[in-house]
Amino acid sequence: MTDTIYVLNGPNLNLLGTREPEIYGHDTLDDIAGQLEDRARELDLDIDMRQSNHEGHLVDWLHEAQARGAKAVILNAGAFTHTSIAVHDAIKGIRTPVIEVHLSNPHTREDFRHISFVGRAAKGTIAGFGALSYMLALEAAARF
Repeated sequence: MTDTIYVLNGPNLNLLGTREPEIYGHDTLDDIAGQLEDRARELDLDIDMRQSNHEGHLVDWLHEAQARGAKAVILNAGAFTHTSIAVHDAIKGIRTPVIEVHLSNPHTREDFRHISFVGRAAKGTIAGFGALSYMLALEAAARF
């Protein structure tokens, strides 16, 4: 096992900071990456942060995290959270612990967001704390 935490981000998260800031906040994905990297250094961990709008990339990266012995995966699958059996199956198919993370609280939003295929396979979920959700997930991942 390495001391690397994969932080995987799904569709539209490249638009953070400008996309519906009243829901997702003003932090960009680069801002969040910087915060995670700073805290990871304090925890003697490395962050491998990635974003894709393509479902298959997330599946491949989950497999890669397992193959490379990552300590954990923090996953914000975006809309794929609610639709992707492929991401669900990829999480179930690896031993690497996966923490689902969301900036907003999906349970306070539209009904279709109340179902999480990612959450059904993940070790745990942290949601509703904006960019802090990622930091809380990192704190949890550091303890695996």
